[in-house]
Formats: sequence, structure tokens, C-alpha cells
Amino acid sequence: GLIRPTEFIPMAEASGLIIPIGAWVLRTACRQLKTWLDHGHDLVMAVNISARQFQQHGFVAQVEQILRDTGLPARYLELEITESVALHDIERTIATLRALREIGILLSIDDFGTGFSSLSYLRHFPLNKIKIDQSFVHSLGDNLHDASIAHTIVLLGHSLGLTVIAEGVETQAQIEALRRMNCDEIQGYLFSQPVTAAEICDLLKQGRSLVHAG
Repeated sequence: GLIRPTEFIPMAEASGLIIPIGAWVLRTACRQLKTWLDHGHDLVMAVNISARQFQQHGFVAQVEQILRDTGLPARYLELEITESVALHDIERTIATLRALREIGILLSIDDFGTGFSSLSYLRHFPLNKIKIDQSFVHSLGDNLHDASIAHTIVLLGHSLGLTVIAEGVETQAQIEALRRMNCDEIQGYLFSQPVTAAEICDLLKQGRSLVHAG
């Protein structure tokens, strides 16, 4: 039956199975995205990268091979890592991120604002985007502290030349608050619930041009 990612991903991480699963997800996502591009849909796909997947030896070479095998131009692929992954080994993280950027891949920090990190790393990581964690978005309408944190993240991201995405947007009130903050993009059930690849084609025909996978 249906098993939620919050249940199977920790088990896959602990067992090491996340590495082959992550490789399959990335290859499948790139193949599907190439199909959509060939059908005239101009979009970027973001794929979550797990801690063990990102830290494995040869990860950059694996990504390059998948791009070659699928024929996907690197500029259409965005890879997401969390703050905890990014801060595991700073020097190695910077080297890996720079190598990915040299290929032409877009990079983002997921769940921003939830880690126990210094903001100084943002100066050194070659990022394109940061994503406001949904815990701050959930109560935007009635929690001034969360609204202040979300607004601060937007201002911080823009001051560094980064695109800011809000996660977990589910209501019109949330999107209106984010518009007032000048947040760049949204992700969440207000946009769409998880759907199949075939159903995404219908969304693309409606002009919705951002897809997140993984």
C-alpha cells in the first residue's frame, strides 16, 4: 500500500538503500523532464537529494552521467539539499556544490530556517534558491513571529541575489501574505496535490511551470 516518505525515507537512509533509490529517482525525473521539454513545456524540475546520496563518493560524476544518458540540459535540473546536509562537512559541501554549478545545475537549500547553522555559509555556497520551511508558512495569517521570520528570509534571500520559494502553501491567505513579502515562488497544495506524470501535463497546459520531484 501507500507508504509516506516520512516513514520509508529514514529507513532507506539508515539501511543505505537511499543511494540506489535516489539514483533511480534522479534518473527517472531527468528522463521525464526531457520528455516534457521535447513536448514544448519550458520548465525546471527540482529533485531532493538525500544526505547519504549527496555525500557519496562520485556523486557529481553520477549526475553528469545521468544528464548524458537522458539528454537533459543541465540548466533545467535543480537539486535540493537541506541545511543539515549542507553543514555536515562544509569544505566538501562547497566543493561539491561548485562542481555541480560548473555543470550548469541549479542549487537550492530546502527547509531553510530550521537548521542550527550560522548564516555565514550562505556567503560561500553557490546557491540559486532558498526555500522557506512550511512550519513558518503554516501560520502566516495569525502568528506574527512566523510571519516576521518568513519576511526576514525573503529579505535575506533577495539581498544575496537568491530566488525565495515558500513551501507548504495551502490557503489563499498564505499566498496573499507571501505576495506582500515579495516572495518569488510557492510550493504546496494550493498549487496542486501530488499527481501522476500524466496529470502534470494538464497542469502544464494551464501554464504552471514549476515541478518538484522526490
